[in-house]
Amino acid sequence: MTVLAFDVGGSGSRVALARPGAVRLELSGERAAVGADGSTVPAVVRSLLAAATAAWPDEMRAVRGVGIGATGLGSLVRSPADLAREVAGAVGAPAAAAIDAVTAHLGALDGAGGAVVVLGTGAIAVGHGGPGSGTGWRRVDGWGHLLGDRGGGASVGLDGLRVALVHHDGVDPRGAALLAAARLRFGDPTTWPGQLYTRPDRAGVLAQFASDVVELAAQGDPAAHGIVHEAGADAARSVVAALGDDVPARVALSGGLARAGGALSSGFSTTVAALRPDAEVRRPLGDPLDGALLLARTVAEHRVVPQEGCLWT
Repeated sequence: MTVLAFDVGGSGSRVALARPGAVRLELSGERAAVGADGSTVPAVVRSLLAAATAAWPDEMRAVRGVGIGATGLGSLVRSPADLAREVAGAVGAPAAAAIDAVTAHLGALDGAGGAVVVLGTGAIAVGHGGPGSGTGWRRVDGWGHLLGDRGGGASVGLDGLRVALVHHDGVDPRGAALLAAARLRFGDPTTWPGQLYTRPDRAGVLAQFASDVVELAAQGDPAAHGIVHEAGADAARSVVAALGDDVPARVALSGGLARAGGALSSGFSTTVAALRPDAEVRRPLGDPLDGALLLARTVAEHRVVPQEGCLWT
């Protein structure tokens, strides 16, 4: 069965086409942004769809199901169901759209029950009992970088800049290395408000600095290490909340930032162990794009159960 999948985030986007017995085809696209009119996720999906149709015309005619996973889909896109229907009409196959945490869950646990927290530009956790459990999707966080996204890339980047400015102001001796790294990326601190406050893709820009914070943490900088360790702990608190008491006690840490390892992984595993000693911490079996492909197969087999706020057809 040939299926098509989209993975759209604040740091970039991808579309993939999977065929039986063939190498998976992939293309990359722009990152999603948020402006006065809402999220650009629908525009990014349309752009990726046009690119896929142009690049793989023969293969696209064989598509039997489409899965879309995207950041902010439940809160910043006016009608995710309309987006799913639009893509279905364009492709000529049934489609489902889900928040990125759902596709990350599907990819990380290969459809099994448990809870997964996704650390990309933002942060969101979901729990689900698995096929046939009767348990719906339980969502924790995903409130965006101004109100939540605890432990996500934008949060780590923002915390790094705040510590850098506290050092710049002479309030705290810590943060010298963070200030130096931020100067290299953004220039003089007096220009930072103008660079960040007016940008619709502010979350993605902040998340780019998270990579500098993670690198400094790996080098042993105490201030950066504390930020990254606490991000892992925040992720653990969210994933444990998503487990509740009716989901199999297995958890996974997914998303681009999750690959940081080190202080992030340590903060995550120790906090999960303290809060839920019975929970098994698993390595993700796949990523959100793998999960979107699994969603596409599920919708092609007419087995998708929509749930407002998480999953639409």
